[in-house]
Amino acid sequence: QVQVVESGGGLVLPGGSLRLSCAASGFSYLAIGWFRQAPGKEREGVSCISVSDGSTYYADSVKGRFTISRDNVKNTVYLQMNSLKPEDTAVYYCATDRYSGRIGPCQYDYWGQGTEVTVSS
Repeated sequence: QVQVVESGGGLVLPGGSLRLSCAASGFSYLAIGWFRQAPGKEREGVSCISVSDGSTYYADSVKGRFTISRDNVKNTVYLQMNSLKPEDTAVYYCATDRYSGRIGPCQYDYWGQGTEVTVSS
């Protein structure tokens, strides 16, 4: 069964941290990562990682604050988000690239239901 399931969202104070997790199963992919969408804003690719060589991409807006990692045994990808800002508030989607493998930014073709992140005092 093809599944992409995100977890780890929530409400956090500005300056705080959250770790998002994503389990992708039932299919193979070349890259995996995250994009986000805030109300009234365009979708933004946040970060992604190559399955083959571990190369990564980060949007300028999150560089130095977010870290993507992958557990190959568990087929799980993580997004560690530190120094969160109110402008990071969005629904975060875990997504996969099954065909391109291009990193920077990634070209997604399948994604999960999303997990909501709210950064507010």
